[in-house]
Amino acid sequence: MATPEIDLTVYPDECDAYGHLNQASFVALFERARWEVLARGPGMDFFTRRGVWPAVRKSVVEYLAQAYPGDVLRFSQLLVHVGRTSFTIRQMARRQRDDLLVATAELVFVCVDQRGTPVPVPSELPNVFGDRPLPGNLRRVAVNGVNLAVLAKGQGPAILFVHGYPLDHSIWEHQVAHLDGWTRIAPDLRGMGQSDAPDLGYSMQTYAEDLLALLTAMGVDKVVLCGLSMGGYVAFEMLRRARERVRGLILMDTRAEADTPEGKKARDAAAQQAREGGADAIAGAMLPKMLATAPAPGQPELRQKLQRMMAATPMAGILSALSALKERPDSHPLLPTLTGIPTLVVVGEDDQITPVAGARTMAAAIPGAQLRVVPGAGHLTPLEQPDVTTRAVADFLATLPRAE
Repeated sequence: MATPEIDLTVYPDECDAYGHLNQASFVALFERARWEVLARGPGMDFFTRRGVWPAVRKSVVEYLAQAYPGDVLRFSQLLVHVGRTSFTIRQMARRQRDDLLVATAELVFVCVDQRGTPVPVPSELPNVFGDRPLPGNLRRVAVNGVNLAVLAKGQGPAILFVHGYPLDHSIWEHQVAHLDGWTRIAPDLRGMGQSDAPDLGYSMQTYAEDLLALLTAMGVDKVVLCGLSMGGYVAFEMLRRARERVRGLILMDTRAEADTPEGKKARDAAAQQAREGGADAIAGAMLPKMLATAPAPGQPELRQKLQRMMAATPMAGILSALSALKERPDSHPLLPTLTGIPTLVVVGEDDQITPVAGARTMAAAIPGAQLRVVPGAGHLTPLEQPDVTTRAVADFLATLPRAE
């Protein structure tokens, strides 16, 4: 069921002395839009009829552009997560005259009874606010209490692509499109892309358990595991938990070591930056370090794509990922134990985040590992040099035994 979009007009009494819609009025309009959804659907007494009340536990509003008296704002509402007693709604407000996104809001509600005790979310809630729509090439798979958005294509042995932070499955589009003869699986990790974003706090173990459960749900026993950046850290955790399910390993633009004390402080600073400036602030800080420094054809368009991808990441996903990154274990002791798992290490020649020297050291520590340095790429080789990266992956896959 599609949730209706709500058009609300900005009035002068909602604006500040400079004629802008003020912050408090933005919050009020987001709330009015939610009430309008109820009024046009099951009625404003939807919750009280069921003996529950949705109490706001957390709200994050990002102010992206100005609105003025007379502007009509179009509000959309997406139900992005439903837990046992809590649910999360993400709202967007666009200026109707030019379709400019002016603000977003993400709210976590807890359903309580008259005594304030948490109670189950009404089962009819998705019928009111609707599920988040997915593009036609994605599907939802329920694992560990969340819905993961998954791109799957092809037949044959499986390869699982794990993206980094704060990205989504689309960084692997070229590889998924061209690696014929393989079942290509590229999910959005919880808290990112089109997957649910519960405000519960995550760890690398959480992500790994999700992906192992995803493989089981899809009937996949063994995979070639390909992780980029944070996806590499998730891959290490999957190896700790279920080494027997990994028949090959590709570590791309990643490292084995844990965060240093200085790195942990930087994660805390990034979390504070996210709270104050939203996902756009995170994108602005990260983008300059992610791409190769030398200008390349198509880089402006790629930069815009990444900006949109990062800015769309829910706040719960950003903060939880930063916590998981900060607390991840050192994986150096794991590397020499990977005997018998064919491994390819790929790194961009101009990777500023996980440089070539570290990739060489990591490859040398893994018995029999191959190393591929990709010219003209920074920290995002699958996007910056898609043809070269796909060929490197295809060449590696061709060396693996097909029968399992």
